[in-house]
Amino acid sequence: MRLPRTEGGPDLLRVEQQWLPVLANRLPLPTPIPVRVGKPSSLFEHPWSITRWVEGEPADRAPITSVESAAILAEFLGTLHVRAPVDAPANPTRGIPLAHPQAAVDSAFDVLADHPSLDDARELWAKAVAAPIWQGAPLWLHGDLHPANVVVRNGILSGILDFGDMCAGDPATDLSAAWILLPTDTAPLFFDAYPAADEATITRARGWAILRALSLISIGRNGRLGLLGGKPTWEPAGYAALDRVLAN
Repeated sequence: MRLPRTEGGPDLLRVEQQWLPVLANRLPLPTPIPVRVGKPSSLFEHPWSITRWVEGEPADRAPITSVESAAILAEFLGTLHVRAPVDAPANPTRGIPLAHPQAAVDSAFDVLADHPSLDDARELWAKAVAAPIWQGAPLWLHGDLHPANVVVRNGILSGILDFGDMCAGDPATDLSAAWILLPTDTAPLFFDAYPAADEATITRARGWAILRALSLISIGRNGRLGLLGGKPTWEPAGYAALDRVLAN
């Protein structure tokens, strides 16, 4: 059951309810397709869903270790990344040019204030912002691929969760998963298997990976400190992703 509790949760759930059934049947990995949709009532004030169960452990608790997952993820995203319809949802923080969230990124780097890789991360981010922007048609995106939103069985990527941030835009947002999710040194295997990603798109994807890693570290640190909304398992996942994207 998906029962939204955060302020933005109901809107995210409506996106998943409306659009995931449109795409799920052609996707090559299991997804939490809604099988029942509930409306707000006096018992619960938000929309809610009962979804198909996706077997596996979240990757923030059981990281992907299998090299073959690079090809599995590439097939999934290659299938998902098709031209979106004109009424596909937009997202103010996903699938957009990297220069747009620059103000938020400046403060996001604060979590690396004492980290030895701070300068390298800033340099990679600057290259990504300077790369040519996406000129193609807006493509369908998952929008929120990080370790807590995928599941793993025996070290292999086995399912994709949480489609609330589904939107249309630049595929580089999703392609950051090559470093956020996959084992060290497998990003080249992923891009060899992904149908089409030019140098500019890969450069932007690396920038998105930096941004997503910073977010994971920040939310994870809040969890370690016992702060509201923090998730302690995300901090090591974020640092691991940062190391991977800076390494290759």
